[in-house]
Amino acid sequence: MTDSILYIHGLNSSPSSLKASQLTRAMAQLGRAECLRVPALHHHPRQAIAQLEALIGELGQPLLVGSSLGGYYATFLAERHDLPALLINPAVRPHLRFDGYLGPQKNYYSDETWELTHDHIAALAELDVAPPHDPQRYQVWLQTGDETLDYRDAQAYYRGCAQRIQAGGDHGFQGFAERLPMLFAFANIPRQLWQDIDFSAFN
Repeated sequence: MTDSILYIHGLNSSPSSLKASQLTRAMAQLGRAECLRVPALHHHPRQAIAQLEALIGELGQPLLVGSSLGGYYATFLAERHDLPALLINPAVRPHLRFDGYLGPQKNYYSDETWELTHDHIAALAELDVAPPHDPQRYQVWLQTGDETLDYRDAQAYYRGCAQRIQAGGDHGFQGFAERLPMLFAFANIPRQLWQDIDFSAFN
């Protein structure tokens, strides 16, 4: 694995989200900006996966960091390409949850509007995989106060993986900046680059 990182945002999110912005700023401070990709993903799963596949080819063997629906994408890609993945409040089998949400959607950051269709849900179902066959390649960060997803679904699905379950918090994952050292260690970024940085400054 290289020390590159591919960050995968969630549904109706963007590279402007808080976690993505914090990671981008931190990697720049480490002098590793060129090792990070934070794409603005297409709302349709097939097109989003095509974007991510291209970036994996560009980066080599990146650490996949996936938030919410991005965690679902990251799991599919990690299993396909034998990549490490760090998942933050990941969605589990989202295609089983979206029936009540069909219709107009709006991206929280770009103001783009789009239509969630049965084809989106079918495309999500195509990405469903069995629980990780090599759980040592995964870290799963969960907060019990997640108001969007029940953390226990991910706790059960990723039961063989290293899990960090924190009481409270929310779906956006409170305190992400302070946990960046653990992310960088998992990504094989040399410790001397980040050990003296106060990451609380990125909040």
